Amino acid sequence: MQLSVTGHHVEITASLRSYVEKKLERLVRHSDHLIDAHCVLTVEKLNQRAETTLHLRGETVHALAVHQDMYAAIDALTDKLERLVRKHKEKITDHHAAEAQKGARV
Repeated sequence: MQLSVTGHHVEITASLRSYVEKKLERLVRHSDHLIDAHCVLTVEKLNQRAETTLHLRGETVHALAVHQDMYAAIDALTDKLERLVRKHKEKITDHHAAEAQKGARV
């Protein structure tokens, strides 16, 4: 998976970039179809905002999280993306194929 991290009104330090990379690696466990991810970290007055666009095979997933702490916003964003990727994986899985094979054997 190719990852790009950009910042608006915030400098992307090495520790912040590595934290985002480490958190988004969790998504690879759920789906092998991840093509790339673009993460934008923004500071707006007191709110820290993290948003990511994931390109999966066949779909684009977008999530946004806002918190007072940037690391907490990244954690919330990762949780949202994990749910969305699992939902996409369930959609593309054909659950009826296994039942059809069982019926053919009988």
